[in-house]
Amino acid sequence: MATGTFDLIHPGHGLYLEEAKKLGGEDARLVVVVARDSTVRARKRVPIVPEKQRREVVQMLKMVDEAVLGSETDMLSTVSKVKPDIIAIGPDQNFDLDNLREKLEERGLKAEVVKVKGYHRSTLDSSCKIIKKIKESDFPPGSFKHC
Repeated sequence: MATGTFDLIHPGHGLYLEEAKKLGGEDARLVVVVARDSTVRARKRVPIVPEKQRREVVQMLKMVDEAVLGSETDMLSTVSKVKPDIIAIGPDQNFDLDNLREKLEERGLKAEVVKVKGYHRSTLDSSCKIIKKIKESDFPPGSFKHC
């Protein structure tokens, strides 16, 4: 299992999901939990792309076997439903891994929690950087006639 917002898909998402799938071995299935709009807003960010569309795009990625929307009230309820062997945490996700492990254990969930180490470094390697670049860009008049 991998989780995230996946607001504006970029190569870093692809690397994270590829690495997450590899953790499970050759026959692994990768289930990706896409954060709900309300969850993203609670973390002080407004998603650009609506949750259903973000889930649909993630589902289209070749390494993803199933993409689901997360719970709006209980993060671990989705883990309880999916019952993953491994939960992959992205390199830029700020989870307290020990706390997450404790919460899983309290619920009798046996998933191993692994932080993915690889990170795709590039100029626009996060959704926030892409948004910032768009905001700061001085596009010439008529650049987006087709939009």
